[in-house]
Amino acid sequence: MLFDPSKSKASGATAHRDGGGAFAVEPPARGVIPRDAVGAEALFGVSRQQTNPSRWSGERWGAFTAELRSAGIEVREDRATKAAFVTDAGGLALGAPHGVVTARSALHVAAVMKAAQRFRVPVTTRGGGLTTEGETVAFGGLALDMTGMSKVKHVDREKLLARVEAGIFWHSMAEVLRRQGLDYISAPLNFTSSVGGTIAVGGIDVNAAKWGCSADQCVAMEVVTPTGDIVECSESENPQLFERVLLGYGQFGVVTEATMRIRPYTPCRMHYLFYDDLRRAIGDLQLVVRSEATDYSGILTMKDRANNLLFAFDDDERERAFFANVRPKLRGLTETQFALRAAAHYALRPWQLPEALWLYRRKKTLLPEFERPEHLRDGKLFDRTVVFSRAVWRHWGNRTMVIPDLAMSAEKFADAVLEGNKVMRKYFKAYTLYCVAIRVFGKRERYELSCMPPDAEGWGYGCEFEPMFKAGEFSRDYLQSFKNAIYDVGLKFGGSYYRFGGAMKGYIRRMFGDELVDRHLAMKRAADPGMVLNPDVVF
Repeated sequence: MLFDPSKSKASGATAHRDGGGAFAVEPPARGVIPRDAVGAEALFGVSRQQTNPSRWSGERWGAFTAELRSAGIEVREDRATKAAFVTDAGGLALGAPHGVVTARSALHVAAVMKAAQRFRVPVTTRGGGLTTEGETVAFGGLALDMTGMSKVKHVDREKLLARVEAGIFWHSMAEVLRRQGLDYISAPLNFTSSVGGTIAVGGIDVNAAKWGCSADQCVAMEVVTPTGDIVECSESENPQLFERVLLGYGQFGVVTEATMRIRPYTPCRMHYLFYDDLRRAIGDLQLVVRSEATDYSGILTMKDRANNLLFAFDDDERERAFFANVRPKLRGLTETQFALRAAAHYALRPWQLPEALWLYRRKKTLLPEFERPEHLRDGKLFDRTVVFSRAVWRHWGNRTMVIPDLAMSAEKFADAVLEGNKVMRKYFKAYTLYCVAIRVFGKRERYELSCMPPDAEGWGYGCEFEPMFKAGEFSRDYLQSFKNAIYDVGLKFGGSYYRFGGAMKGYIRRMFGDELVDRHLAMKRAADPGMVLNPDVVF
């Protein structure tokens, strides 16, 4: 903690720890004027539950860089290079490395990690930098830029496998595969995520209910351990390391290459149902998921008054079977039916007309993004990820992206989302929710301390809570207070977080408990004696 309000004598305010170990500040007694009106004591009601880590002191940095340079490794310390690594996609966590190395090979990374252990220099790995809690922000030490390793090494059309370097972005991998009529299986909707970074945290697509997360598509990896060993691992070769690195948030090794399952490329046909009741929409999503009749499914809301259940198919036979057997059980409305019901609702509530107008404008700008004619042929959507990624960045992309999330078992999911929705309405006028299911393949070790809900059977469910605002509209403390409120919902219901680490790592121990976290911490210390690899993410 950079500032401890309990030790401040600047005002008559008093501070205490709340039940989660966070500091809450009570206002001073009436008539007592704080001496520092802009200090932390003035932010009454804002719980500073987590802040940026303290900056590494820089001890032995010179000896560290000298060793790397003697090995022919370029270390860039100029201000312009370091400025590119000051923050991540979230835009709230701010830090700066002492220098940057762009990885070129596993040998390159191994030399970096060996030197980092010797001189106790923290190393923060970064691919696309699409974290939102500062997980890829270096608070001093070395930023290891993995984008220098961005090749497709080999494609096996018969076994449907692709070997890629870990710094490659998904769009670059897709370009190579689609020239051969192939595609990756499950990946984030943000095309500038790296493969290595994705499989280290999970990776969710609208087909995750069928295939699981991106990490579950990895069958083998080349990993550089925190002590600099280069190890090939899979379920049969060095399986313990394999399980720890997948969904391991960069704690047990640096992925340098990955062998990923792929599939034939197919267009898909998308369908939508509309709901004015969020719980009903979630119930239908879970029904669709349990039926295993679709290839894609999810919920995208325009506030809680307009919820869109999408489902799609890679082939016509599955589509026909779904409409014969599952569609009659769903309670959603067509667009026309929903519009008529919404008109009746707002006609009886004229004071809510501003919300109605906002929803109408939102529909006019958002929904056409999913039906752009250049991506449609014979009613089928080509390049689904391009379409969704474009919509994500057009409508939610910003210099500040605040996307707290929850991951729950099926039984808890609806209640947790509705509780989180109350938080959204309290903090923001405009927002959206994105809900999706994630196939869980048994009780794998990789799921232990990850985004997968520990009590999930068959499927876990995740919801992103996405406020819509322009950068600078809200203070950092306001946004952090909002995120804390969502994370508190997670603690209330139990489960996990869709993503976790970085600036909200204080919640990890509270969510998972001391026994599990301490066991993983012991494994981390054994694998990383200097605690130098991504030290500010989880532990």
